[in-house]
Amino acid sequence: MPPSAVRDLKNQCALLRSLHRPGDPLLLPNAWDVATAKAVVAAGFPVVATTSGGVAATLGYDDQESAPAGEMLAAAARIARGVEVPVTVDAEAGYGMEPAELVAALRGAGAAGCNLEDTDYAAGGGLRDPARQAEWLGAVREAAAVDGYDLVINARVDVFVGPFLAGAGSGTQEELVPEALRRANAYLAAGADCVYPILLWEGEALRRFTAEANGPVNVTRLPQAPSLAELAAAGVARVSWGTSLHMDVMAHFGQRLTALAELGWRRRVTEA
Repeated sequence: MPPSAVRDLKNQCALLRSLHRPGDPLLLPNAWDVATAKAVVAAGFPVVATTSGGVAATLGYDDQESAPAGEMLAAAARIARGVEVPVTVDAEAGYGMEPAELVAALRGAGAAGCNLEDTDYAAGGGLRDPARQAEWLGAVREAAAVDGYDLVINARVDVFVGPFLAGAGSGTQEELVPEALRRANAYLAAGADCVYPILLWEGEALRRFTAEANGPVNVTRLPQAPSLAELAAAGVARVSWGTSLHMDVMAHFGQRLTALAELGWRRRVTEA
């Protein structure tokens, strides 16, 4: 990497880290290709975040590390080259890479930051042991430090994912907060810059998590979640949209295609 590119990436890492301000959250409407990344920048957002679900779908794969790591990271690199703002990459659970290998790949892609999940896709999708995950995150931080790379690590905490997807009732999330905090604070102590209890949305549970986490907190923007103003008041430092914008766009595209197909059918009937 040329010296100018190294300096620029260092500045982008510093800028991304500085934008994690509790009470004044960094808003990240996630992009999935260069066109959507440029749209995010054109709308005035200071950072581009990728969504693994959107990127994988664009490449023809399912989410959750179903896409080859090389293809996902190549897509991230194209996005980073296509914009002049910091890019934080959804690197899923690290694609089974050793810390030094992952760090080199992220740096080569031009990533100022990354998400790293504690779901173990190689072992059937269960949660990784938190002590081992913290050790691994610490090794990622050390590998980046050795390389002089100020990578911003957003450690995802997946405790709430299973119950959320299973449709667990209201109040369930508060019961899971102690385990989520145990993991989050271990990851922060290991060198993560921010923690991401994805799909945590219930007000009281979210406020407790944010109050007791020992670092900046990222949450998902869900329709049922508190408003952005309420999230800011709770001390949230970062808000992500995840795959929701990609799903909205694809739903709209599908509706337009249906309308066009119906129009073509009517035309054929009329002409007949």
